[in-house]
Amino acid sequence: MVLRVSLIVILLVLHYSFTVDAVFGHHNHNGSSLAAVKFPDHANFNAVSSSTESGCSFSKSEKFELSVATMTSDGEEGEPLVAAEQHKQYVKLNLRHHSVRKDAAEPKKSVVESTVRDLKRIQTLHRRVIEKKNQNTISRLEKAQEQSKKSYKLADTPAAAAAPEYLSSQLVATLESGVSHGSGEYFMDVFVGTPPKHFSLILDTGSDLNWIQCVPCYACFEQNGPYYDPKDSSSFKNITCHDPRCQLVSSPDPPQPCKAETQSCPYFYWYGDSSNTTGDFALETFTVNLTTPNGKPELKLVENVMFGCGHWNRGLFHGAAGLLGLGRGPLSFATQLQSLYGHSFSYCLVDRNSNSSVSSKLIFGEDKELLSHPNLNFTSFVGGKENPVDTFYYVQIKSIMVGGEVLKIPEETWHLSAEGGGGTIIDSGTTLTYFAEPAYEIIKEAFMRKIKGYPLVEKFPPLKPCYNVSGVEKMDLPEFVILFADGAVWDFPVENYFIQIEPEDVVCLAILGTPRSALSIIGNYQQQNFHILYDVKKSRLGYAPMKCADI
Repeated sequence: MVLRVSLIVILLVLHYSFTVDAVFGHHNHNGSSLAAVKFPDHANFNAVSSSTESGCSFSKSEKFELSVATMTSDGEEGEPLVAAEQHKQYVKLNLRHHSVRKDAAEPKKSVVESTVRDLKRIQTLHRRVIEKKNQNTISRLEKAQEQSKKSYKLADTPAAAAAPEYLSSQLVATLESGVSHGSGEYFMDVFVGTPPKHFSLILDTGSDLNWIQCVPCYACFEQNGPYYDPKDSSSFKNITCHDPRCQLVSSPDPPQPCKAETQSCPYFYWYGDSSNTTGDFALETFTVNLTTPNGKPELKLVENVMFGCGHWNRGLFHGAAGLLGLGRGPLSFATQLQSLYGHSFSYCLVDRNSNSSVSSKLIFGEDKELLSHPNLNFTSFVGGKENPVDTFYYVQIKSIMVGGEVLKIPEETWHLSAEGGGGTIIDSGTTLTYFAEPAYEIIKEAFMRKIKGYPLVEKFPPLKPCYNVSGVEKMDLPEFVILFADGAVWDFPVENYFIQIEPEDVVCLAILGTPRSALSIIGNYQQQNFHILYDVKKSRLGYAPMKCADI
């Protein structure tokens, strides 16, 4: 396929770049082989903008809990609790991977569209940070959080009290690459309700709320398979507007008065770029596959999961039924499972061009094999509790090294400012990696200065630089390393930061820029074939090179 970029597409990128600038203005793997990538249409949604303010008030203090039941694969009921000394359990969730569909967009056009949507996501993340820093919002949040601490504590629940029995357990799931859907996200199969029904949800570490499209669906996007119908599930329970948990979501504007005792708790979440979900906040049973050490499959039922039952939803979600949030906030799936599997989760993303039979993995719970990996490194999360934007996983970069040279990037480029600008997050919902200016220009110029012997190609905007490597058996490209402020070092194989575009034998740097003071983001493309560990209890990010297809 011969790749072409039309003037319209180029103008689109240029126009959007100026738009993003305007918005933000207001506020040693040289021998590695490159995986050829054909970029599909990428429809990254933008991270959620949420608030603890709602139209409800705390009228009573309740305790509630998550609980777990286990069933064997043949449907027989198993032991609800499995002691750690009997055998180590884990929950492994698979992300299924499909080959690129035949009707996918041309690679060059898809790269452009992927970049535009990534930039929209970054723009929305930045806007959310700024809004959270607004003094009135902070005051409201502090008041709500103080009130919430008195009447709602996950740590005080009976499930949390039983946590030691689960800390050595794991939940392992299979993830599906969004390539076949024309998207850059990853999807996870989840079974919801009683009896359980299958839904495919987008995985996102940059947001918290779990939600699915629900009947009656007054305004919904197209999804693969039927909508979830609460009437078909015996385990569905509405959260009322008097329930203290209602304070964890933002209500539609204007807030509705909370009068009737059984009145449901309405929620509204905005993802930017016209993407949003509105509906009823509720509880439901989620069922996932459990893989025991002896290889016997079991079904794990996680009851009383807080989720959004969305009746009005809009956005580009590429056939998914909704979203599974893995952010740091109290609503995320990862946080809700902490009392069952401990304070850590991890995933390992296979190469996007891997065979469709190969899947990525998402693991809830402590992974002994990963913790004993000789090349496992850690860097600390920054921000944390003192940061009003508690959803994101911030890391502190000190500098970048290209081809053995530590680049002279102004230190303030990497700092999270008092106004909420800057900083670096690791994110599963953004495809490529983006560095704020002037870091990106300095990185790009370093590569261009060090790469010799390959003709420069200018016809693949927005990716730069690009090189013609036709006839080259073994490419010699500079190494790329992230240096963290705490001394940690993350070096990448060349296929994680250069894209080979077929069939033109061209490779391009898979790193782009964002406006000064904007977020820098380590995207999922750069995370491929690394086992990524989110250790919330110790506030650290772990990463180990891994052939993810073998997990």
